[in-house]
Amino acid sequence: MKISEQWLREWIPTRMHSDVLAERLTMAGLAVDALLPVAPVLDQVVVGEIISVEPHPAADRLRVCAVRVGKGRTLGIVCGASNAAPGLKAPVALPGAVLPDDIRIVRSEIRGVGSEGMLCSAKELGLTDAAEGLMVLDAGARPGTPLSEALELDDHQIELDLTPNRGDCLSVAGLARELAALTGGALRAPVVKRARVHSRRQLKVTIQAKQDCPRYLGRVIEGIDVSAETPLWMRERLRRSGVRSIRPVVDVTNYVMLELGQPLHAFDLDKLSGRIMVRHAHTHETLTLLDGNSVEVPAGTLLITDGKGPCALAGIMGGLDSAVGAATHNVFLESAYFRPDAIAIRARQMGLHTDSSHRFERGVDPQLQARALDRATQLILSLAGGRAGPVVEQVAARHLPARAPVKLRAQRVGRLLGATIPSRQISVILKRLGMKMVRLADGWRVTPPSWRFDITQECDLIEEVARIVGYENLVPRRPLAPLQAGTAPEGLVPADRFRAMLVDRDYQEAITYSFVDPSLQALIDPANRPLVLANPIASDMAAMRTSLWPGLLKAAAHNLNRQQERVRLFELGRRFLARADGSAQELPSVAGIAVGAALPEQWGVPARSVDFFDVKGDVEALMSVSGPRERFRFRSIQHPALHPGQAAEVTDANGHQIGLLGALHPAIRAQLALEQPVFLFELRLDALELAQMPVFGEISRFPSIRRDIAVVVDDHIPAQDVLDCVTHVSGKLLANLELFDEYRGEGIDSGRKSIAMGLTLRDSSRTLKEGEVEALMDQVVSVLASQLGARLRQ
Repeated sequence: MKISEQWLREWIPTRMHSDVLAERLTMAGLAVDALLPVAPVLDQVVVGEIISVEPHPAADRLRVCAVRVGKGRTLGIVCGASNAAPGLKAPVALPGAVLPDDIRIVRSEIRGVGSEGMLCSAKELGLTDAAEGLMVLDAGARPGTPLSEALELDDHQIELDLTPNRGDCLSVAGLARELAALTGGALRAPVVKRARVHSRRQLKVTIQAKQDCPRYLGRVIEGIDVSAETPLWMRERLRRSGVRSIRPVVDVTNYVMLELGQPLHAFDLDKLSGRIMVRHAHTHETLTLLDGNSVEVPAGTLLITDGKGPCALAGIMGGLDSAVGAATHNVFLESAYFRPDAIAIRARQMGLHTDSSHRFERGVDPQLQARALDRATQLILSLAGGRAGPVVEQVAARHLPARAPVKLRAQRVGRLLGATIPSRQISVILKRLGMKMVRLADGWRVTPPSWRFDITQECDLIEEVARIVGYENLVPRRPLAPLQAGTAPEGLVPADRFRAMLVDRDYQEAITYSFVDPSLQALIDPANRPLVLANPIASDMAAMRTSLWPGLLKAAAHNLNRQQERVRLFELGRRFLARADGSAQELPSVAGIAVGAALPEQWGVPARSVDFFDVKGDVEALMSVSGPRERFRFRSIQHPALHPGQAAEVTDANGHQIGLLGALHPAIRAQLALEQPVFLFELRLDALELAQMPVFGEISRFPSIRRDIAVVVDDHIPAQDVLDCVTHVSGKLLANLELFDEYRGEGIDSGRKSIAMGLTLRDSSRTLKEGEVEALMDQVVSVLASQLGARLRQ
């Protein structure tokens, strides 16, 4: 919101410097984003009065003006403006003046006629971005008066960035109330008098949508002077507030909105038919808006209608067919309260955001409508004349918002703020803020004023006290907190342990968006339908991720495209799987990606690219954080996102899948323009973080015996199946089992492979005999042969 500092100081006189005032507002939670001069420096620019206008002897479009710029001083100025006329008062830049864009004014000769200055438009003075003709000054302006004095340009435009809960400050009155509370000053609001009724004409008003519009006021004003113009003082205040002047009636409605915070709307009375009705839109109703766009109004939208149909989108924008124009003699003024949600939802749905909707959706004072209507009537009658009719009001009192009282405890104030604030000071602050109070034994029962929608809890009142006292004036105090060691469950491994393990293995942590490209998500995880966002940030961030891989792939591609030849990233985050009822199941997961060389460039080992088994080793290291990795199994699978033959699932002891790993499918790699092989893994964190607690076992005093065995099996049989078979047969005597070789080649039949294992055998109560060991090895070979078709390698 933009507002004139000078206008604000009329409401709350203060000697506070502009910078201090802006700082005070900011520290009170009303952030001042900018404090800008309302005009550039305009030295040597004065008020001029055109005495006469003669045609230029050598140019059809130029005229020679005699301009009085002070007592007894008249200048000849060549001008091309179409509105230059005798009696017109306009700004004159005298020789020596420097205008915006470094335009220097000097005495000159234009087509053979001398010119002693320049008659200026508002654009040439840097006051507006566009202008047609000379800037017209008030008839009462005295020639020769510096323009900065005549227009009171010693002013600043205050630009505020208000939080959505402070809709009460979207006006001069609201800011003045805040400043009065901060400084203890007295408000000087303009006196608003009820207009005398000189016309019997009125429009009947019916409210059908009483919940969304519990209060509606209207008034007819007849006989408005169509030749009236908005005075310069009002045009300037509108300009300094970022609002363009149009014509008196429209300017008054905008002025009152800026002054009091109540949006108003004016209809051309002669374009209305029958009564005014406030209702919800039916299906397929259309309306041509003030901006010229014709829209189909969504059913349920709050409308202002007459006997012919829709006239305005309530609280958002008026209709073109009933708009006030240059020939309007009679108007119907509207001042209403609309429920914030009813405006916010429809304004966003239709893609419309106006000054009116901005205020209504944040909340307008439900007791302000009559005052705003009287203020607008007062201004219209004073500027454009006319006869005011009676005020027509419809109220559904039970639907008007009521402010519930809130209890404030004095002890709670000190506890939350960490500072002792006297009860008397708290009472004064609350009174300044317009609160009604009842003193209690331990505090106050406070009823917020009608304009404060945001005061609903005790902490809200404490915040108000802190704001007015000044956060910078609260003396910091260290909180007293008893030191007590917390307990951490032994059976749960913290996520930081997995982070540390991956960092130790040369990965770097990445944090990616939970929103991903739906097309990339479909390539990576076609089996799971993602949740689609109704209002995404961008089209490539429209789906909730069902896997962490899309984000990591984009991060890896970003790095590879910037000459990073070796990329190893991991992420701990949540995946979102859609339930049948449309809600999301959140699964904490850990995922990683590896591209490029297996090791950083060095002289110690030959360079090679990362492969499937490097990433499998990283996954096994993750598993070992919470216990023996033998709790988990790897099994070859087919997956649409992974390379056939280089894809595996990870299962737990019950055979449930807890993760995937493998090489990215070549087709997907080509679509993503990734030239090098890419290896990925993803595991459910809840399965990894369950720790297997260590159990005491007595160290055997008896020696162990190792036997190595090599068997030949069919190539399709996983090595894990062979190891599981050996473990089952060996029973408690098996202390350790190591797979130390897998061989295919000379001496091995095609379609088969050799697997070599080392078995360490031991009994905790005695020394094993050779015969027992040989018998056990024979049994192992026999079972392998019968179950897996294995034979001893010769």
